[in-house]
Amino acid sequence: MTIYRGTFLDTPESPFAGGRLRAETDGGIGVWNGVITARGPFAEVRAADPDDRVVDLTGGVVLPGLVDAHVHFPQVRVIAGLGMPLLDWLDRCALPEEARMADADYARAVAAEFVDGLLRAGTTTALVFGAHYAPAMDCLFERAAASGLRISSGLVVSDRILRPDLFITPEQAYADGLALAGRWHGKDRLRYAVTPRFSLSTSEPLLESCAALLRDVDGALFTSHVNENTAEIDTVRGLFPECRSYTDTYDRFGLLGRRSLLAHNVHPTEAELELLADRGAGVGHCPSSNSALGSGLFPLRRHVEHGVRVALGTDVGAGTSFSMLREGLQAYFMQALLGAEGLPLTSAHMLHLATSAGAAALDLQDQVGDLSVGKHFDAVWIRPVAGSTLDVVLPHAADTDDALAKVFALAGPGDVSGVWVGGDRML
Repeated sequence: MTIYRGTFLDTPESPFAGGRLRAETDGGIGVWNGVITARGPFAEVRAADPDDRVVDLTGGVVLPGLVDAHVHFPQVRVIAGLGMPLLDWLDRCALPEEARMADADYARAVAAEFVDGLLRAGTTTALVFGAHYAPAMDCLFERAAASGLRISSGLVVSDRILRPDLFITPEQAYADGLALAGRWHGKDRLRYAVTPRFSLSTSEPLLESCAALLRDVDGALFTSHVNENTAEIDTVRGLFPECRSYTDTYDRFGLLGRRSLLAHNVHPTEAELELLADRGAGVGHCPSSNSALGSGLFPLRRHVEHGVRVALGTDVGAGTSFSMLREGLQAYFMQALLGAEGLPLTSAHMLHLATSAGAAALDLQDQVGDLSVGKHFDAVWIRPVAGSTLDVVLPHAADTDDALAKVFALAGPGDVSGVWVGGDRML
């Protein structure tokens, strides 16, 4: 067994349901074959196994591996395309770049940049919005498998409204998706996710094809977008006049369930929140992207009050970085700006959204999300760069909640000093 010594912070019980930050300020975590077998004060864990190797992670804090619930693989090189609303940004920035993924060599280079970006930010698990081309998806899965990260992704499918070189037929979408799942689903730490881009660009026959693929790939996830932008919502309403809502465009094909996650949901109706809660589907909240595109302020309180599961995503490239810590801080800002309609967040809420909530949304709550005995040792060590503002203020934190708040406010990828997945050190 290996014993890790440090300050460990996690949220095994949701702060939205009365849970609090759990902290071991001089803690010990014992790991055997990648699984946590002991946790407690370091002196006690060490005394129980005095001959085991000790890894010193003192200085800074150790958090569960961060979980990104919504991040786009092909958009790394167009991060920070500011000044446009969603549909304009898609036409001018995202879609031209996504068309370049038709070149497998180009896609392979972007896949390397993408996976490296996740790792350097301390993200150990991600639900990745993939590419429109199967060879590009092979490049992503190949790189993800080599990295050891927990990646779920799938071929993105569309057959209308977008540029034609991104289109696919329902028959080809099913065949390509099934072949990709056969090669990668369940291999190493990879899973397949059925991924229509959004119902705006996906016809009913193509959504039926997605539903068939979801049924036929055991354990697959489903992900798409919903209610991000008011112009988008209006367009979807015209395309699906028989549906009660944007969310219903997915539900009527049987696409919503415990392993389903819809990104954004900035402008939901009450009926949509009730439907999501009833189906057990999750929502990926992408606060930096919502701010950059001017999409709106996410109604977190309404989601929580309806019992809808919410996790955080960086989005990329409509977002601003791979940092889940930055997303937590931006979520805090958004709720503060909503005033009485917002849901005030503590540092424990931010950590929960960036870790255990994401694990639950991706149906991995039994494996990762916190640092409890029985979970895999997925962890990130945040140790401030010497002389940085975080390095100056962290020793003066009032308590562990305050220390965690300072981490969310000031830490970035440069402060990520170690990353472990399943007990394997990746960085």
